[in-house]
Amino acid sequence: MAETKSTATVKPSTSVQAKKSGNSISWVAPLVCVLAGFFIWRVILGNASNFARPGTGWFWPDHSGAKNSLYNMYLGGIIVPILLGCFLTVLTFIIERFLTISKATGTGSNADFIRKVQYHLANKNVDAAVAECDKQQGSVGNVMKAGLHRYKEMINNTELDTDQKVMAIQKEVEEATALELPMLEKNLVFLSTIASVATLLGLLGTVLGMIRSFSALGEGDGGSGAAGKLSQGISEALYNTALGIGTSAFSIIFYNIFTTRIDGITYGIDESGFTLTQSFASLYK
Repeated sequence: MAETKSTATVKPSTSVQAKKSGNSISWVAPLVCVLAGFFIWRVILGNASNFARPGTGWFWPDHSGAKNSLYNMYLGGIIVPILLGCFLTVLTFIIERFLTISKATGTGSNADFIRKVQYHLANKNVDAAVAECDKQQGSVGNVMKAGLHRYKEMINNTELDTDQKVMAIQKEVEEATALELPMLEKNLVFLSTIASVATLLGLLGTVLGMIRSFSALGEGDGGSGAAGKLSQGISEALYNTALGIGTSAFSIIFYNIFTTRIDGITYGIDESGFTLTQSFASLYK
């Protein structure tokens, strides 16, 4: 029993261990994006030259009379820069996930890659199968390569029976998979969270804007001028809703795209593990 455990121990040949890189982007990016959102809202949209009646103050000048409908977004209130930060955060993680998942997909079709490996294993040419992994790369290639290293070791092992060898190969594949999957799913939580929170933030900004509008209406002397001011205030407040819903929709779409691609990679990983164990069990009884 002691020899069996020793043979199933994870070897340094599991190449995916090198994937354990830092994740500083997960806390730096949202902070930078919110600051960038405030910069866009305050400096670009809230520039005094964009308004007919510029206000005073540094943090939140009370401008009015926007010269362009785009600048009305500034009048949506303090929630707007937060929503802009959320949108920039979504863009950041979409780019980051796209690059990571594209690399994890490999250089070619995973289905074709697995068929080539099956062909080489059927001909008992493990080195050629490992060479295919080096060409394919990606998560499926990394897991397959880790399994093939253990596969090759088990061929020459005379101390274990076939079932124990198959279990050793399967364990190597499972441990390599456990190192790959977190890398694929990392940072997707930001997209799923913002998809839910952005809409609520948009509604909050709209409610706060309408409160300000009705408060200004109550302090006025009524009449058509007050009604026009109320209408303008409501339209400005609705920028929050539009920005929140747009950010949420954008986040949901790409979250679903990425999870679909990850499911495809996961299926390829599962198929690669099945290929190795079944091949060994049938060829080396």
